[in-house]
Amino acid sequence: MRPGPLNLITDVRGVQVGHAQDDALKSGVSVLMADAPFVASYAVMGGAPGTRETDLLEPDKSVPAVDALVLSGGSAFGLDAVSGVVAGLRARARGFAVGPAIVPIVPGAILFDLLNGGDKGWDTNPYPALGRAAFDAAATGAFDLGTVGAGTGALTGMLKGGLGSASLQLPCGTRIGAMVAANPIGSVNTPSDRHFWAAPFEIDGEFGGLGPDPACGLGLTLTSRKAAAFGALAEGNARANTTIAIVATDAALTKAECKRLATAAHDGIARAIVPAHSPHDGDLVFAAATGQAPAQDPVDLVLLGHAAALCLARAIARAIYHATPAPGDLLPCWGDVT
Repeated sequence: MRPGPLNLITDVRGVQVGHAQDDALKSGVSVLMADAPFVASYAVMGGAPGTRETDLLEPDKSVPAVDALVLSGGSAFGLDAVSGVVAGLRARARGFAVGPAIVPIVPGAILFDLLNGGDKGWDTNPYPALGRAAFDAAATGAFDLGTVGAGTGALTGMLKGGLGSASLQLPCGTRIGAMVAANPIGSVNTPSDRHFWAAPFEIDGEFGGLGPDPACGLGLTLTSRKAAAFGALAEGNARANTTIAIVATDAALTKAECKRLATAAHDGIARAIVPAHSPHDGDLVFAAATGQAPAQDPVDLVLLGHAAALCLARAIARAIYHATPAPGDLLPCWGDVT
């Protein structure tokens, strides 16, 4: 397996991605679409998720496909970003037809970035407009990583978080990619700050090429600059975190197979973040299948799930590696401490 040409989720045939952010707000939205409605499911392993329209992604539910997936900052307020995407789809007459009515199907998930130092004193919820802007920006091809989209205001336990992506192509030609907004209670870097927990899975120096931390006995303490920075602001509400992601493939999968793919991809979160899947994270992975890969024998689902986890681990590290400083940041970027 090798990364696709862009090493981004947009290497997957048919996938389009759009981002929008407000630098003063220190928050943003990321949208994934495809050329046509696509099969999707999801898996949650964090204890504090925030979602919209995810029940219909279960294999036993009747909706066969969705029109877009949304990752957003803003906690509960950010769920309204989906409304902006729905409005954009409706304007293009895209959605599930119910007689003369067109109903866009758009699941979404949010992370908590309300205490990150941004200006949160809005009168009108900004997230519907950010969702529409991300929808309007959706395109194939390259996109920026780091302090963009849903990762704009993200913070890890020790360093500034961000938006990351990575891809792989299987020997059969099927492609898979991940896009993630990394805002965990845990750390993406070892205590030295320089090395990434995901280092064993790095390809071609995509997040610095420093390799694994040569120290041993790691992970025995859980120091958190984020907790210290939040201090009394977060007292009594430690659920100020979450890593939310999408893995997408151009293989033709059923909803049940997408469910299994999302579950397997969570291994990537566990490999890249310590600790992961805590009671105070809403860790969630969507899985999407566009079915646009060239005709071939049935895809190896074991290998596809393995590739999804590799992509997600690498995408998380790339999110932090590409984060850039901004006025009012509570935590340093990886580039500031190495």
